[in-house]
Amino acid sequence: MNKTLLNGKRIAFLFTDGVEQSELTEPLKAVKAAGGTATLISTKVHEVQMMQHHDKGDRIQAETAAGAVDAADFDGLVIPGGVANPDRLRTDPASVRFVRAFFQADKPVGVICHGPWMLAEADVLRGRTVTSWPSLRTDLENAGATWVDKEVCVDGGLVTSRNPDDLPAFCSEIVEKFSDGAAP
Repeated sequence: MNKTLLNGKRIAFLFTDGVEQSELTEPLKAVKAAGGTATLISTKVHEVQMMQHHDKGDRIQAETAAGAVDAADFDGLVIPGGVANPDRLRTDPASVRFVRAFFQADKPVGVICHGPWMLAEADVLRGRTVTSWPSLRTDLENAGATWVDKEVCVDGGLVTSRNPDDLPAFCSEIVEKFSDGAAP
């Protein structure tokens, strides 16, 4: 990976308790390896419990709260999955506003697994083609999206993937979109 591809780029990572560990840590490594600066954002500043499927994983410190940041200060957004993570995030109005602001500003966004629930909550899926964990299909279609079963789906600057097995393709695509600033 080009170690300077994301030099000067600030990427927001939005997550909370229940986040799937690999879906946070692998994109985080990819962004940093490409020279990007990552900011770890949650519903509040706290130590977040990550999950490895159904088992507790490591903990990671959220640096700031969604209500204390502005999408204008970032070049891209990553929303990892895990069942509980987006389910909790979508009940936090500041997190929903933060996500919506990226789409309103035409900034690139990467979302994996159950993360697209946040896109449905932010009402930014109409007319888009996305993928996700298969159980979200009906929710995403009801929110106006066309759902596909693909390793990675790119719709403008929006990159979606299904699960941890898709992480290599997902990480490659988000770094590319973040580097060129493609709009979602």
